[in-house]
Amino acid sequence: QVQLVESGGGLVQAGGSLRLSCAASGRTFSRSTLGWFRQAPGKDREFVAAITWNLRYTYADDSVKGRFAISRDNAKNTVYLQMNSLKPEDTAVYYCALRLSEWVSRVRTEYDYWGQGTQVTVSS
Repeated sequence: QVQLVESGGGLVQAGGSLRLSCAASGRTFSRSTLGWFRQAPGKDREFVAAITWNLRYTYADDSVKGRFAISRDNAKNTVYLQMNSLKPEDTAVYYCALRLSEWVSRVRTEYDYWGQGTQVTVSS
């Protein structure tokens, strides 16, 4: 079993920055992909970014390219999401997810484990 615990959310003004962290524990897999998704009130959960275990490939949604950066520290079993130039439309609950595959995916149903989420609120 894999446990994912997110942290780092909070309230920030537009234009500000936050860094989210997600610590994985339990049975973690060397050939896995870690991703971030978000869900705003009344909307579907949407893909934000993902990174492969070997750090070779990252993939980000067009809505966050140039503003958000995903990274991971395999020694700490942790994935990060650095969010800069935040906008009110970035307000959502952000979820960390793990996919038991070395291939990056933006499809929510292809991820096997999920964290509980952390709230990010961007004020205008």
